[in-house]
Amino acid sequence: MFKKSNKETQLNAFTSVPTMLESSALKQYGDQRHWHNQFREQVVMRIDESIFSVLFNSTTGAPNAPVRTLVGMMILKESFGWSDSQLFEHCRFNLLVRSSLGLFNINDPLPVESTYYLLRKRIYDHQKQNGEDLMGTNFAHITRGQIKEFEVNGRSIRMDSKLIGSNIAIFTRYEIIHQTLCMFYKSLDKSAKSKLFVVDRKQLELLVKEESSKTVYHSTKDELRGRLQTIGILICNLLESLEYLETEPYQLLQRVFNEQYKVIEDEQIELRPREEISSSSLQSPHDPDSAYRNKGDQTVKGYSVNITETCSQDNLNLITNVIVEKANTPDTVFVEPAIEATIEVTGQIVEKVYADGAYQSPNNDVCCENIDMVFTGIQGFESRYDLEMTPEGLLVTDNKTGEFMKAVIVKKLKNSKEDRWRITTATGHKYFSQLAIRASHLRRQMKGRSLEELNKRNNVEATIFQLSYPLRNNKSKYRGIIKQKTWAYCRCLWINLVRILNFTKQICQRTFKIMELPLFEHSIVNYLNLQTKSQLILSRKYSIVLIISIITNLYIFK
Repeated sequence: MFKKSNKETQLNAFTSVPTMLESSALKQYGDQRHWHNQFREQVVMRIDESIFSVLFNSTTGAPNAPVRTLVGMMILKESFGWSDSQLFEHCRFNLLVRSSLGLFNINDPLPVESTYYLLRKRIYDHQKQNGEDLMGTNFAHITRGQIKEFEVNGRSIRMDSKLIGSNIAIFTRYEIIHQTLCMFYKSLDKSAKSKLFVVDRKQLELLVKEESSKTVYHSTKDELRGRLQTIGILICNLLESLEYLETEPYQLLQRVFNEQYKVIEDEQIELRPREEISSSSLQSPHDPDSAYRNKGDQTVKGYSVNITETCSQDNLNLITNVIVEKANTPDTVFVEPAIEATIEVTGQIVEKVYADGAYQSPNNDVCCENIDMVFTGIQGFESRYDLEMTPEGLLVTDNKTGEFMKAVIVKKLKNSKEDRWRITTATGHKYFSQLAIRASHLRRQMKGRSLEELNKRNNVEATIFQLSYPLRNNKSKYRGIIKQKTWAYCRCLWINLVRILNFTKQICQRTFKIMELPLFEHSIVNYLNLQTKSQLILSRKYSIVLIISIITNLYIFK
């Protein structure tokens, strides 16, 4: 049964932590600007437990453990890069961690491991079955509250993406097919196995005992190709014999067969050429969601994470949106959903976007029509010709010779609705498409930007670095896109918290400097209508600290 937890914890006179600490420890424990208190106020207490109510029965059953505590534990785990055992050890014995979760009494119960794992599983299963991203909704809700409290300016944003490898081994083509087949066979019960031909069942038993990596190491290309052909025929027989199955292993085997084989004339099974296999094809049966991508010198089998954050020079900047997709997803796909999500979270209209050249696309021109898109580069080599569309037509400038000419419109290509233009050169004719005109316009626009404006995007790379800091060899600890999303949300919530901590410290430092000014002190004295400074407080130093504390608490913890 779903039941909201109580935000206010009752302190026990005998077991509350503050009553057991000596002065210096109590000072740090009670410091409202320390990370544990800020984590509780800015993250844990902002969690809307009703978001997760769909995971529980609303009427019957035992009341659920505090969802706020469990989700807070999930965020802490990724924030510090702990293992599950380290997480529970800190939550049981680390007083600051317990305080960050709202456990102020030494005997306040912590949810057990099974409850923690059950909630994670329910979140995963719910998104898989219904497509509802509860952790994403939770991230947006928390960030919306932080942006409102600190009055974050969301009219300018910047974004960047990062390729992250999945927690899988690098498999060859033979290993992918072999292991998928073995996983499927092991998932069958006795009744399903009895429907198979005896010959096929014996062959499968041999394949299950085989170590595919050793087979690849000891076999030639021709031998592997022959084995793959035999396995393809076997898979086809299995899919036909057990077509009534609707299990995940069956669907995975069917996917591998369609990706790696094709049926030609007379129902002959043939291995597909490598060039026909898509980058979205299965990279490992242990992580069906991952995809392949070769980006520059980086080859990744995993996912692409896109980060969007606010971009204000003198204000607090927070991450407003996180998108996780397969590694082969182009950056252009992230632009529209990232802008829409940012508008929803900040409640402000996005006026300017800073991004690199990988994000520019004609398809995004419509959604970004009223937004100033600041690109730091354009993909591809710069053309020899500068193209400018005017009311008189297309004007072409040869950047090499400086020659200026006017292009003429020519016949459209077959099955194309776009106009194209042509100029006559010494070697023949040169044709220009709408894409070439657009690229020339973007390059000309980029050259007109100041260096300061172009450099504003660079700080998002530091955010990407912080996001992936706990990773080893740029590989995630998890498998599956849903788990990757949960990891990314938790990391970004922690990054936002650290920024809030640093921002409040800067506010305190600036306030302290202002307080030291004699003019300010004099105005305070006059305001309180006191005749001497000694009447304000005995010590000038103590008065400054007192006023800083009052103003800071009013500003930060209102």
